[in-house]
Amino acid sequence: MTPVIETVGLTKRYDEEVAVRDLSISIDAGTVYGFLGPNGAGKTTTMRMLTTLTRPSEGSARVAGSSIENRDEVTPHIGYLPDEPPLYDELTGREQLTYIAGLRELPETEARERMDELFERFDLADDADRRIDSYSTGMRKKLGIMQAVLHRPRVIFLDEPTTGLDPRAARTMRETIAELAAQDMTIFLSTHILPVVDELADSVGVIHEGRLVAEGAPEELKHRAETGDQRSLEDAFLDVTHDTPGEVAHEQ
Repeated sequence: MTPVIETVGLTKRYDEEVAVRDLSISIDAGTVYGFLGPNGAGKTTTMRMLTTLTRPSEGSARVAGSSIENRDEVTPHIGYLPDEPPLYDELTGREQLTYIAGLRELPETEARERMDELFERFDLADDADRRIDSYSTGMRKKLGIMQAVLHRPRVIFLDEPTTGLDPRAARTMRETIAELAAQDMTIFLSTHILPVVDELADSVGVIHEGRLVAEGAPEELKHRAETGDQRSLEDAFLDVTHDTPGEVAHEQ
C-alpha cells in the first residue's frame, strides 16, 4: 500500500534554530495519526510543511501522492484546520463557506447541498446567516473544520482541534473526527491533549525538541516491555519527552 503521507529526513531551520529535525514517517490511507508533543516541539511547523505553507530546509515529503514542493498538486486533496481558523469576521457563516467553495471550484448546487449538510451536522443551521464576529470559540472551530472538509479531501490536518472548546463542543469534534476516519479519510491530528489521541488514533508519533522520539499504536506506547505493566499514554508521553506532569494537557 502506498502511504498517503510520507516524509524522509524532513527538516526545518529558522536561522540557527532547528524546529524540526530529520523527520521520517509513513501514514497509510484511512489512518488517524496522532501527532503528540509539548508546546514548541515542532508540531505546527511540521503541519505547515505538509500543507505546503512553508518549505522544508532539507528532506522531502509526499502527501496524497504528490511532493509538497508542488503546492498546486497537493492542495486540492487536503484540508487544514489551524489552531486559529482563518475566518473573515465580517462575513456570515454561510458567506464564509460560499467563499471557500468558490476557491475550491465546487459546482454551485453541490456546494449548497454540502453546506446545508455541514451546518446541520455541526448544529449551526440556526446560525448560518449570523456574522462570524458574533460566534463563540466553539462555533468558530466548528466553522473552521466545516471549511476544511467542504470539498471532501483525502487528507485532513487538524492542529489542536479541541483546544478552547467546552465539553459538548469537544465531544462533537471528537465524534466528527471518528466519522471522517470511518469514511476512509486520512487524519493527521496534532495535539497535546492526550485523551483525544488515546481515544481516536490508530497510530501515534511523539515529537520532542523537533525530533520524533517514539512511534506506534497507543497500546504499544503504553506497554512497559521490561515489566509487562500497562501504563497510561500520559506515562509513556512523559517518559519519552522528559516533561513534568504539569506540562501535559487533559481534555478540556
